[in-house]
Amino acid sequence: MKVELIIINKEGVRDPEGETIQRYIINKVTDKVKEVKAGKYLLFNINLDNKDDAIEIVKKIAEENRLYNPIVHKIEIRAEKIENGSN
Repeated sequence: MKVELIIINKEGVRDPEGETIQRYIINKVTDKVKEVKAGKYLLFNINLDNKDDAIEIVKKIAEENRLYNPIVHKIEIRAEKIENGSN
């Protein structure tokens, strides 16, 4: 099972990296970009067939190992079965 963990700042929490990237794009590329958010993307290959169980494992890893700060960050976890014969 392929499980993605996406960590970004919550609404209202300043994102200096995203703001800098957005300013650059507006100044150098196009003024059509309304917002840019920077964050972390982690990809896990979990040896399970059950999507909900795989998501729970990644959520537990993220919470117990402080991969994010729940006060300022929000997380999104997505899981997808790998179709090449392995989980």
